[in-house]
Amino acid sequence: MKVICTLIPAGLVLATAFAQAPPAHLEFEVTSVKSAPPLVAGPGRVNIGMHIDGAQVHFDGFALKDYIRMAYRVKPYQVLGPDWIDSERFQIDAKLPAGATRDQVPEMLQSLLTERFQLKFHRESKDLPVYALEVAAGGSKLKDVSDPAAPIDAKAPVEVEAQGGPGGVGVSLPGGASYTFANDKFVGKKLNMLYLTDTLTRFMDRPVIDMTGLKGQYDVTIPLTEEDYRTMLIRSAVAAGVSLPPQALQLLDNASDASLYAGLNALGLKLEQRKAPLPVLVVDSISKTPTEN
Repeated sequence: MKVICTLIPAGLVLATAFAQAPPAHLEFEVTSVKSAPPLVAGPGRVNIGMHIDGAQVHFDGFALKDYIRMAYRVKPYQVLGPDWIDSERFQIDAKLPAGATRDQVPEMLQSLLTERFQLKFHRESKDLPVYALEVAAGGSKLKDVSDPAAPIDAKAPVEVEAQGGPGGVGVSLPGGASYTFANDKFVGKKLNMLYLTDTLTRFMDRPVIDMTGLKGQYDVTIPLTEEDYRTMLIRSAVAAGVSLPPQALQLLDNASDASLYAGLNALGLKLEQRKAPLPVLVVDSISKTPTEN
């Protein structure tokens, strides 16, 4: 399984790989943790990623916050802690123990974070500002393009690839889904509402929660003004921990997102500002420097 992520991390997509019984204690057999350079905006493309090949696991360039969210299967906005966990990045090379499955990697990351970074946290619920994605009054205009007859092979390789930079972002997702954010528009293919809301969250100033009730896969095209496109791309870079110059961040002060709202409305969808109680993971303490390999 190969995962290459960039300004919008594709998330941890894991599939069962072995049929043996899992080990009693879920931890990697061999682990190397090294510091990785920070992400800095520039003319080139930015890439971070994950690669699993057999028992070998390789993470490259993820921030500590990314490892925490992957380990505990939460969204980025559900991890609260010191600002530096967004920018401190690490490369992790590990080996799965005999009998382990790929979908147990998050639990092994939990052990790694506890033992190597001394992570301590608690859980609570917080009222957070969100956008609720809902069906508009006139009803959804989306056409379900999913194929219920398509076979599901749980052992098939899972490919998730993403690249991004100043010119935009392109992501391929499991099940034939994909999206591009480039040339002043968002184009999605075979997106379910989870993919759509998770993606929109990266481009917005608050989490987007699915309240549509739509269960299919949909093709989505949303044209954007040049101004809205630029500010949304800046938000995605900020969410990924990319260092940006002050003049770029100042563009967020006057963001309206009017063209995004209009594009969603044309699809029979709408965004409503709300506050909602969401479970969060609050980091109490964590070390910037992992214990030695």
